[in-house]
This record gives sequence, C-alpha cells and structure tokens, in this order.
Amino acid sequence: MDVLKAISDRRSHRIYQAEQLPEEVLSAILKAGLEAPSARNHQPWHFSVVQDAELIQAVHDEAAAVMGKGGNPRFSDDAFQMFYHAPTAVFIFGEKDFGWTQVDCGIAVENMALAAEGLGVGSVILGLPKPAFMGEKADELRARLQCPEGYDFVIALALGYPADTKEAHELHWEKISRI
Repeated sequence: MDVLKAISDRRSHRIYQAEQLPEEVLSAILKAGLEAPSARNHQPWHFSVVQDAELIQAVHDEAAAVMGKGGNPRFSDDAFQMFYHAPTAVFIFGEKDFGWTQVDCGIAVENMALAAEGLGVGSVILGLPKPAFMGEKADELRARLQCPEGYDFVIALALGYPADTKEAHELHWEKISRI
C-alpha cells in the first residue's frame, strides 16, 4: 500500500472481530515498530504483545480502579473497555532515564499503526492504560507483561480486524504556518 494512502486511510477503530491476527501479519507489524527511527538509534522501547484477553482485561480493570468512575467519563459506562475487546494489544514500555523515550516510542507506535493499516488490520493508539501502571497492581502488571527493569509504560496499541467504519477527521489547514 502506498504510504500516503495508509496515512489518509488509517482510523482509530473501536470495534473488532474476535479473530486473532496470523503470526506473519503480527510479525510484520512488530517489525515496523522495530524499524522506527530513534534518537541516536537508541531504540529505548520494549514491546509486550498480549493476546490473552484475561490479561488485557486485568490492565483495563486496574486502570479503571485507579481512575475511578469520576476520573474519566468513559469509566462511568460499564460497557466501556479501553482496548475495545481487540484480540491483540501491544504494550510499549520505554527506558525511564532516556530523554527521548516518549518521542521515540510515539514514532514506533505510529509505524506499527501504519503497517497495520497497510495489512488490512485495524488499530487504536492508547494512552489510557497508563493509570494501571500507577496503582496497587502496577508492579504485578509490569511483571506479567515482562516489562524490563528500568522501563515503564509509555503507550499501547490495540490491534485486530476492524468491525466498524469511521469517517476521516476534518483537516485544519489553519494550524499550519508557512514562513
């Protein structure tokens, strides 16, 4: 797929089919993340790929407990699940002591989202799991997700075959200055 088309067509999907991704598709998406550029080629990330619905739900439950129903309006809806029941979630952990970790992990997750689009896979980039790594079960979740020592949660990516459609968002050309 043409890269500009992938950028234009990519949407944040919030309904997924239950079907798991084939290994070759998942590996291609992860490879795109590993191929992301990073400051000084430091590659300050670790990807934990989860296809266990129970573990994905445990992260959701802990984030919901930390946030509380008043912390985010979405948690007031008992039907809300932050991973939208996607069959795969990639948790991106980053080195805590590297100054460019946040930016580099953001580039890696976008690479994966664009690769997913090019392969016919839906995705949604998620920062909402972060509170799960601040609560009482944070260390337990880090261990279950094989977060390396000296790393912490940065961002996540839900992946699956989409079961929804979404229109493109409006482009705001006024947010560009040409000097």
